Amino acid sequence: MEYGLAIKNNHLYFGGADTVELAKQYGTPLYVFDEQLIRNACRDYKNSIDRYYDGNGMVLYASKAFSCKEMYRLANEEGIGVDTVSGGEIYTALAAGFPAENIFFHGNNKTNDELELAIEKNIGHIVIDDFDEIDRINSIAEKLGKTVKVMLRIKPGIDAHTHEFIKTGQNDCKFGFTLETGEALEAAKKAIKAKNLNVTGFHCHIGSQIFSTEPFCLAASVMASFIARIANETGHVVSELNLGGGFGIRYTDEDEPLPYAEFMQKVSAQLKYSCKELSLPVPKVFIEPGRSIVGPAGITLYTVGSIKTIPNIRTYVSVDGGMSDNPRYALYGAKYDMLIANKAEQANDFVATVAGKCCESGDLIGENIKIATPETGDILAVLATGAYNYSMASNYNRIPRPAAIMVKNGESRVIIKRETFEDLISKDL
Repeated sequence: MEYGLAIKNNHLYFGGADTVELAKQYGTPLYVFDEQLIRNACRDYKNSIDRYYDGNGMVLYASKAFSCKEMYRLANEEGIGVDTVSGGEIYTALAAGFPAENIFFHGNNKTNDELELAIEKNIGHIVIDDFDEIDRINSIAEKLGKTVKVMLRIKPGIDAHTHEFIKTGQNDCKFGFTLETGEALEAAKKAIKAKNLNVTGFHCHIGSQIFSTEPFCLAASVMASFIARIANETGHVVSELNLGGGFGIRYTDEDEPLPYAEFMQKVSAQLKYSCKELSLPVPKVFIEPGRSIVGPAGITLYTVGSIKTIPNIRTYVSVDGGMSDNPRYALYGAKYDMLIANKAEQANDFVATVAGKCCESGDLIGENIKIATPETGDILAVLATGAYNYSMASNYNRIPRPAAIMVKNGESRVIIKRETFEDLISKDL
């Protein structure tokens, strides 16, 4: 099986640990992360960017995928930076001891409080998303007596053929400055003139769950041309280029992800070629993998509750979680592989609609899923849930959020405590 999964004595093992025993020990729902898989992904990205960009690059873990103190500690130990998108993520990273100079701050509507936090704490780079932000960052930096390293987020106009809600490089998108209208050029000129800003480079992100290298190669070529135009028109030669993330992972057999090194090899070759043609020095390159670092490294365990068969229609298999801990199916039909962890060797010949416990008819985790014949009390494992599950979890229906644990070589530890009912009312007056 893939992604650190194994089957022994009819039980599913993950990270060397028996998932059925983990469910007994920690309760369900339960987020389970394989530490070694996370570290391996960080190292694969770091090694490939070091190799193909001749050491002139840096991996930034896009922490919106899964943000907690332990993830920032792991990223720091693996020698990579992080990408944050809120004051809360910045605060968490700093609380975990993550070095401020290796933090990037993104977002399309940063508040003044967030910007003041980032600038006051000497966050490494702020990625500017709109014209107003240029003025606000410059003003706050001037007030604090600082010069801030910034990048401008550019929309290169590339459709990466992904889900409508996760396409972010095309022109009709809330993020960044449009290239083809001249908006990006105007913004760059304005930022370069700002006294307290140091425009070190440009950023683009073309989407998520991308399985082809072609969109990334095209983005690298487009961005190199923009860098050259800025140099020609302003004399300002930037030294950095952030090509974003979006590398696809396997959720089901329909997904065929490429090895990370293949992305790096082809995109770096394109960037180096474009820079040579444009007589540009090759910039330092940043990439922002998030989902592909933690997605495959996480699973969610549930306990099966009621089982309802509607003759000639479907069978609902309900679990003790749902859209409160994984809203991705309800939001955009995200697909997952699943299996019953305590029947892992049995044939997956039962077709089920897996439902959550929220008081919503749309609270589903998957439809027409093939699993072993279920019984109340079984442990259901949903695979590849490491990204955007805990991050998007809520207390809808006043349901406490699950615990998260890290496993390595069969040993487990809690990294996020399970919420209690008392936690739910702790802010009520």
